[in-house]
Amino acid sequence: MIPTNYLIIGSGVAGLTFAIKIADQFPDKKVTIITKSNADESNTKYAQGGIAIVTDETGDSYQKHIEDTLICGDGLCDEDVVKMVITEGPKRLKELIEWGAKFDKNVKGTLDLGKEGGHSENRVVHHKDQTGQEIQRAILDQVSQKENISVLDHYFALDLITKNNCCYGAYALNEETNEILTFQSDFTLLATGGIGHLYGHTTNPIIATGDGIAMAYRAHAAIKDMEFIQFHPTALYENKAGSSSFLISEAVRGFGAYLRTKNGHRFMLDYDSRGDLASRDIVSQSIDLELKKSGDECVYLDCTHLDLEAFTTHFPMIYKRCQSIGIDITKDWIPVVPAQHYLCGGIVVDKNGKTSVKNLFACGECSRTGLHGANRLASNSLLEALVYSDKIYAYLAHNPITMNELNGVVSDWKIVTKPAFDSRYISEIKAKLQLLMRQNAGIVRNDADLLKAKEQLIHWENEIDEITKNYQINTDLYELKNMIAIGYLIVQQSIERNENRGGFVKLASIK
Repeated sequence: MIPTNYLIIGSGVAGLTFAIKIADQFPDKKVTIITKSNADESNTKYAQGGIAIVTDETGDSYQKHIEDTLICGDGLCDEDVVKMVITEGPKRLKELIEWGAKFDKNVKGTLDLGKEGGHSENRVVHHKDQTGQEIQRAILDQVSQKENISVLDHYFALDLITKNNCCYGAYALNEETNEILTFQSDFTLLATGGIGHLYGHTTNPIIATGDGIAMAYRAHAAIKDMEFIQFHPTALYENKAGSSSFLISEAVRGFGAYLRTKNGHRFMLDYDSRGDLASRDIVSQSIDLELKKSGDECVYLDCTHLDLEAFTTHFPMIYKRCQSIGIDITKDWIPVVPAQHYLCGGIVVDKNGKTSVKNLFACGECSRTGLHGANRLASNSLLEALVYSDKIYAYLAHNPITMNELNGVVSDWKIVTKPAFDSRYISEIKAKLQLLMRQNAGIVRNDADLLKAKEQLIHWENEIDEITKNYQINTDLYELKNMIAIGYLIVQQSIERNENRGGFVKLASIK
């Protein structure tokens, strides 16, 4: 039994910024962060583009950013949430800079603001094409300076501890010793990121398996909008199934690159007046249609007309990756294809990050705040995480809540000696699950495919339940359990939605 005042599951920008603030506010209270990999491994680290924030340095305005977000969300955003997040952005950026995060500046010495799809103005604050990595570096440095924060690497959260719709902590597996530990907490924050590896082809790191949402679902928390999966239109095409795809940032198109078919046609102008800078849902769906028409495996991003020196200054990581696989961007087009990138739904939270389970909060990609609606506007995700982690902090700092009555509620995980399970089965089912989700719940869906997927997912869910009863618990097995649960939520909520919005497209089934 490990007691703590604040238990944070996940080590991305959402969890870490909350930890810093709450540790400063209550230096005599204990803050514990558990993460299933290293502390610096999260979706935050892989965010290339940046943070969409209105500044005084252009003709931008809050209203323009609000309107862009609402248009992208296709009528399903919570307008009050959109206003709150966007107007608080500058304060959160100021904090990051005070914590040591460095952002690119122009020759005038002001912030160098990028433009991405769906944005009417240049407003994306960035650090080259490695913004997330720079933010993660700065906030981890702050965390390391707080004596009342403990960061436990390689602890895989298994399940929340709940009774009478109240959360009392979580059970977690020490991946190095295989010991299952009980973390008893006053407040628990899920900041576990996305679901990318459910699809296999994804820009997310391998740890993104939807664990927080699955745990919240088993704890009967409200889960909503899981059908709204954002596919990034331009992941580098390398024909490697099941592995993380390298992201070619949307900012490259904002910088002036063109999307072309194999024959050189600039097809985006056929679908949207904004052309290559249409929002992600439009671009991904357009690429999907082009590939189905042509039978080609990818489309291409043409950067050959761009200034090489300026490109390598803005996108050094992208340039080096292309160079490493033999692509000379001055002569060659970059092969790209849509890949799963972001989940717009998740655990339902209010404006203070509270879930429907008492003393359980959620923040970042695992949460459903109402900001994104049916489709996320580029670079609004880091902004959302920063604003909501601050809201959760402010709520807990200024609304003292009676400590949990823990007597008789929290008990240790019952340890029973069981045989190890064949890991080959887990790998096989995971690969089949990823293929099922790509084929039956991808960019464009239909009810016939979704119903087949639902039947298969229920079958796998029953199998995994039996296996977890009779065999040793390990990370791979529980990740698969979580991925199947997330798959079911996506498929079921896709079946229930009968109106195409934003990133969700469902066609009439062919009889």
